[in-house]
Amino acid sequence: MIRVRRAEDRGHFDFGWLDTYHTFSFGDYYDPENMGFRSLRVINEDWVRGGGGFPPHPHRDMEIVTYVLQGALEHADSMGNGSIIKPGEAQRMSAGTGVVHSEKNASPIEPVHLLQIWIIPERRGLDPSYEQRLLSGVKGRLAAVATPDGRDGSVRIHQDASILAAHLDKGEATEYALRPGRHAWVQVVRGPVSVNGERLERGDGASVSDVSRLALEALEPSHVLVFDLA
Repeated sequence: MIRVRRAEDRGHFDFGWLDTYHTFSFGDYYDPENMGFRSLRVINEDWVRGGGGFPPHPHRDMEIVTYVLQGALEHADSMGNGSIIKPGEAQRMSAGTGVVHSEKNASPIEPVHLLQIWIIPERRGLDPSYEQRLLSGVKGRLAAVATPDGRDGSVRIHQDASILAAHLDKGEATEYALRPGRHAWVQVVRGPVSVNGERLERGDGASVSDVSRLALEALEPSHVLVFDLA
C-alpha cells in the first residue's frame, strides 16, 4: 500500500529569513493525521536566506539528520562542535539527554536549501553525540546516508531505521527490497519519480507498507530519499 503526501498539502511558513515546508506536524503546524510515520517524526524542507539562521536552541531525545541540498550551513553546539555542512554530506546529532545548537547560513548572500530530519531514538537518555560524513555512491543507485551501524560511510543513528539517497538521470531506475514487516517513506527532492507506478513530483512524499519491493524510475533527472523503517 502506498499513501501519497503531496507537496502542496504540507505545512508552510515564510518568515522572511526562512521559507519552510513541514511534511509532518512541527512547531505551529499541527495536523493530527500527519504526526510522523513509524519512527520518522520530522521532514522539514528549509530555505534559509543569506545571513539568516536559527539561534541557539535546545533539543533532547531525538536523532537529528541534516541533509544540505544547496549552499552551506554553519553548525555550532554545546558539545563543542563547529562545522560547515555542504551538499554531498550528512550530519547526525543525537540530542539524547540534552544539547543546545545553532544553525545559520554560511553565506551572507546565497540561500541554503536543506532537509532537516528527526527520527525518534531507540531509547531515551542517550549521551549526546555528533557525526558528519562525506557521502558517496548516490549516483544511479540508492546509497546509505544514515544507518544503525554506520555502514558504507553513512552516519550512525540510534534506531532501527536507515536513510538512503539516489541521484537518477532521466529514465534511470533502481530497486530496493523491503524485508517482511518493514515499512518505507519515500521523499522526492527533485523529480518527477515513479514509485511502483505512482508518480511523485518534487516535494511529494509517500508511506509504503505491505510491499516487498520499491521500484523507482526517474521520469526526469531526480533526487530521492528512501527511509527504511521498522
